[in-house]
Amino acid sequence: MLVGSDWRRHLPYRRQTSRADGAAITYLTYVAAITNSPRRAPAADAREAAAYPVAEAARYLRLPPATLRTWISDSASAGGSSGRAVIRAAGSAPAMLSFWNLVEAHVLRALRTDYGVSLPDARQAIRYAEGELGISRLLLSPDLKTNAGRLFLDRYGQLTDLSASGQMAMRTLLEQHLKRVEWDEWQFPVRLFPFVHSDLVDARSVVIDAGIAFGRPTVSNVRVSTSVIAARLDAGESVADVASDYSLTASDVEAAILYERAA
Repeated sequence: MLVGSDWRRHLPYRRQTSRADGAAITYLTYVAAITNSPRRAPAADAREAAAYPVAEAARYLRLPPATLRTWISDSASAGGSSGRAVIRAAGSAPAMLSFWNLVEAHVLRALRTDYGVSLPDARQAIRYAEGELGISRLLLSPDLKTNAGRLFLDRYGQLTDLSASGQMAMRTLLEQHLKRVEWDEWQFPVRLFPFVHSDLVDARSVVIDAGIAFGRPTVSNVRVSTSVIAARLDAGESVADVASDYSLTASDVEAAILYERAA
């Protein structure tokens, strides 16, 4: 967990420094339409804490663990040069991801076409958009839904020689992924609704919230984890009994089971 001033360099927003009464005061300037007022962020945030081993995070996002590990690893070329990881994991030795890392990986997942992600090109497009817009963690920014997303995808398309139809398809996938993220009033990601099944792209039955169940997937609107529901069904209880105990519908229980077994 980040303490002291360490959290500032990880935040996805610009900073400005002013002086008052001879003391330097650093504020976060949240680049969001809802407010231009400088605010202080907490010294530590559960959403940035290292909480998920790679295999567990990959299961929640329905990604191959090897793919996710590649995204959080620095790369080295044959010439000896290195590239910074596309996603900077919250913890190392062993690698551990934070809730915000989950959101970053979820957004990057939108680029996983049949041809896969060109990591060097994705990294370059991300850094380009961050530099142009003055933000530090593009994959966490709600601006991806507007100008930041267009800038990033246009640059990625140029680097990969992606066709116009390919860019359109990728933009659609990105929009679908962003719809499954909720931001708080300061425009920080606060909830992630992972894909339950490819045929249920609009379902929001399962949610990951760093403040509920230690950040493990739960059924939306209740504080019961999907793994608990799966365990009770596996122990021989009926869908009706489990649904009744938690004031859920049968479809809620079935979605939790589907998510657990598909992940």
